[in-house]
Amino acid sequence: MAKTLAVFGATGQQGGSIVNYVLNDAELSRQYKIRAITRDVNSEKSKTLREKVDVVRGNADDRSSLESALAGSHTVFIMTTPTFGPDAVEIEYSTAKRIADVAVGQGVEYIIFSTLPDVIGISNGEYTQVTAFDAKAKAEQYIRSLPVRSAFYCPGSFMENFQSQAFLAPRPASNDTWILARPVPSTSRWPLLDATDDGPKFIGAILAEPEKYQGKRICAASGWYTMEDVAAAMSRSTGQQVVSKEVAAKEFKDTLPHAVQGIFMEAFAFYREFDYFGPDAEASVAWAAGQVKGGTLATLDDFFRKHPFRLEA
Repeated sequence: MAKTLAVFGATGQQGGSIVNYVLNDAELSRQYKIRAITRDVNSEKSKTLREKVDVVRGNADDRSSLESALAGSHTVFIMTTPTFGPDAVEIEYSTAKRIADVAVGQGVEYIIFSTLPDVIGISNGEYTQVTAFDAKAKAEQYIRSLPVRSAFYCPGSFMENFQSQAFLAPRPASNDTWILARPVPSTSRWPLLDATDDGPKFIGAILAEPEKYQGKRICAASGWYTMEDVAAAMSRSTGQQVVSKEVAAKEFKDTLPHAVQGIFMEAFAFYREFDYFGPDAEASVAWAAGQVKGGTLATLDDFFRKHPFRLEA
């Protein structure tokens, strides 16, 4: 009998891509029956999803709805969305903790949690404002303490963000050149991932062999890219000249929405100093790339061929 795989965020980027991946994988689609969990079962995305899988209501702020949503589940994929403000870490951590506690209470046998690096811990307290990372890292530590098997998907920076985060996009210069400005040297590097198409390949490996990945963190990325690499890929995609430029911290900060200034300023500094994933980052990424289930991983050029980059003044 197929095991029930409960997927949080099933109408979003991460959860939705996992649903599609499992449905389209001959092996996993036999092993797992998907239960898509969403806050709004009447949304257009939920209605579309209901044509393919079971869709149930589960609101992370409503414990009773979580208990109903997770009843009878064997495996659960948990992801949490970041919040902002002085209590950002505790709010997101509490959400993850509540879902995990209910999962254990409902007899779930395996948790896959979408985590991120422990910025405060890796930097020994030097960087404290990358709250979206630290909340997930704190939740990972908590889940590891629970009486349930678990594995952790730790993605690199999403390639999708280059288009979706408009405040980080290249800006037009006076000489028909576009400037990709960052407060770090153009040779600074960090790991990138096609989250929609390639992220599920890492999670699929866990689903296929849960015992193998029990307790492990998979640092998911297709490779390492400098800002110069990114600018060159954008140039090839658009046919226009995009140039990477290091700018002063204040100049960069002033281009960011106020709510995320601290997060992004410290995040870029952290990436430069600690290679995003922390100690042994390169080895961790190389190991994870060897675990993927279902094909090769996309380069940034591959991604831009599928999703041509658009320059917008």
